[in-house]
Amino acid sequence: MYAVIEQGGKQYKVSQGDVLNVELADVAPDAKTMEIDKVLMVADGDDIKVGSPYVEGAKITASFAENAEEAVVKGQKLYPMHFRRRKNSRRRIGHRQKYLQITIDKIEA
Repeated sequence: MYAVIEQGGKQYKVSQGDVLNVELADVAPDAKTMEIDKVLMVADGDDIKVGSPYVEGAKITASFAENAEEAVVKGQKLYPMHFRRRKNSRRRIGHRQKYLQITIDKIEA
């Protein structure tokens, strides 16, 4: 059984037991679980439910490692460049995105 969910403007294909890094969401600092109700598709063998845009009554239950504050992980360091040719102008900027690490516990359709 797997599902396609929308979280933070991105779509993820998830199944039970998957560990994902998703965009930071507003959750309570002492929260243990998170429910995602933006389910786009649920597939269980040959039984496929596709929503328009979301599947009615479907939800995903996800948990954090310890609590929501400790589930924040840092992504890869990126170095975007601003460069203007023939002007001797360069600018290097560092950026490191923070993500929320969740584990998919249950898929309900």
